[in-house]
Amino acid sequence: MPESAHPARRRPIGPGPGHGLARVLARRGVCSRSEAERWIAAGRVGVEGRTVRDAERRTRADARITVDGREVTAIAPCYLALNKPRGLITSAADEHDRATVYQLLADADLPWLAPVGRLDRASEGLLLMSNDSAWAAALTDPLRHLGKIYRVQVRGVPDAAALAAMHAGVVDRGEHLAVKAATLLRSGGRTAWLEIVLDEGRNRHLRRLLAALGFEVLRLIRVAIGPLALGELGKGRWRELGAAEVRALARAAGLAET
Repeated sequence: MPESAHPARRRPIGPGPGHGLARVLARRGVCSRSEAERWIAAGRVGVEGRTVRDAERRTRADARITVDGREVTAIAPCYLALNKPRGLITSAADEHDRATVYQLLADADLPWLAPVGRLDRASEGLLLMSNDSAWAAALTDPLRHLGKIYRVQVRGVPDAAALAAMHAGVVDRGEHLAVKAATLLRSGGRTAWLEIVLDEGRNRHLRRLLAALGFEVLRLIRVAIGPLALGELGKGRWRELGAAEVRALARAAGLAET
């Protein structure tokens, strides 16, 4: 009988403080934490030979974990840079059955990867993906202020006062939205291209900020994350990051090297 049938008898599995089972499973790079929670709830996951249905059960990092009876071992870290086109959702699945970035990886022999941060459906450009949860968490931690550079086309031509207002910020829905820097690159009279540096990332941050200042976003392209530039990577294409690039991003995010 699965151990979960006797909740009063639950005990920590093995010595040491450990982490929640779903977190330990996700850190092995085989699935997302939410997917791990679903597997655990369905009774598909065992720890040291016992079925566990509690996703928060404290579990040692080196515990023997099985899914559907097969042992799950840690998978080597994988790091990708992807040039996301418009129209794709940055998610593994979508309740409305819209296309996702995972369709770009469908024919690749890759481990399970999670997006490192987000780009909304209408946005384009550099998106990182990895199964290294600690690295990803550092890059997306708003307190680390890792800079990201965007090229943004807007309707209208911001003057110096408008650019200054972007830097000063606005309050929208109770959130202060601002940019680290904003520069006018070129203007066609009715539209303009801006280069914007953002070192935080609230939901639809730039679109909300610019709308509050009276500028409709026509295109939004992320061209760099920290020291990593999109470069010549084609739209819809991806490449694995080199070890030096992975380390450089970690350093830029203040992640201590081990």
